[in-house]
Amino acid sequence: MTNEKFRRQIAFEAARLMYERRESEYFRAKLRAARRICRGWVKPKDLPSNSEIRDQIQQLARLHEGNSRTEHLRAMRIAALQLMRLLRVFRPRLIGSTLTGHIRRGSDIDIHVFSDSLEAVEAVLENAGFDFTVERKRIRKQGEERVFTHIHIADEYPIELTLYAADLAHYVFKSSITGKAIERASIAELEQFLTREYPDLQIETEVEQAAERVDRFQIYRALLLPLASVQQSREYHPEGDALYHSLQVFELARDELPYDEEFLLAALLHDIGKAIDPYQHVAAALEALDDLITPRTAWLIEHHMEGHALYDGSIGQRARRRLEESPDYEELVLLSRCDRQGRVCGAQVPELEEALDYLRELARLYG
Repeated sequence: MTNEKFRRQIAFEAARLMYERRESEYFRAKLRAARRICRGWVKPKDLPSNSEIRDQIQQLARLHEGNSRTEHLRAMRIAALQLMRLLRVFRPRLIGSTLTGHIRRGSDIDIHVFSDSLEAVEAVLENAGFDFTVERKRIRKQGEERVFTHIHIADEYPIELTLYAADLAHYVFKSSITGKAIERASIAELEQFLTREYPDLQIETEVEQAAERVDRFQIYRALLLPLASVQQSREYHPEGDALYHSLQVFELARDELPYDEEFLLAALLHDIGKAIDPYQHVAAALEALDDLITPRTAWLIEHHMEGHALYDGSIGQRARRRLEESPDYEELVLLSRCDRQGRVCGAQVPELEEALDYLRELARLYG
């Protein structure tokens, strides 16, 4: 096999690893791909460039995501503009795939902000009601160690802010892919770009609509967090609080039907009413969720207590027949089994944010 053919195969394999989020860095993806394709050492000059791999990633994105990718890109650019206007005082610059158009499944919105005070940026985000975490990442390059401060915002599309000192606002950052100055856009430049790219776009209208759009996952989070303080009967729930139980049920449900968002939401949210009205927790849950879940998810939550009766055989024949008439009867039985099994002391469960991020990704992939 020629070196060129090896190179193309390595580029495709590395792109697949990165598209599937099994690797996040080009260099590591190349090495892993080369080991698989060539089963031995490969000369550095025979490895594909970062830009070759990026092109392959885009082909995979177009193949698997189709028209939804174009719609997501437009929505991500509007969301970026909305946030940049909020952070105007910190001279934000949009960079990365949202600007260049090289998005793929799970891509985030990357923005540079410039301030000597992390607290000042945090205060603006907190006042606007954003849910975020701060990460300090230590990176060593060419013998020099640097610490980067990233702010990760959980929103309809994941957002990563990178904080730089105020005097670096005009510094020319280089791309790790091309080695050239990275493409970036200020607020004014992004507005001009959007006008050119989308002639039919009414910027102010769409930014306002984006600001008013309810992020249902933030509401789910707000409804789930109080469950950590709900202690249940040790006789029936030896595992502890209701949030820990809900995460156990979610994890068991994910093992069974990992791509069924409606079913997984029912598993995660079925007990949120216990923090609202412990005596009528099902009705309280359905009222709180209202139009934030589909009728199928609502049906599963509404009948999950009857599912327990199905599980132990104590339900009447008429009630059983009524439930069996539903096309979601099998999922109700499965939910009840997960609910019963999710009561183990010390069981490993995902963090709440991880569970919500997983569901966000399902929603983004399958609408």
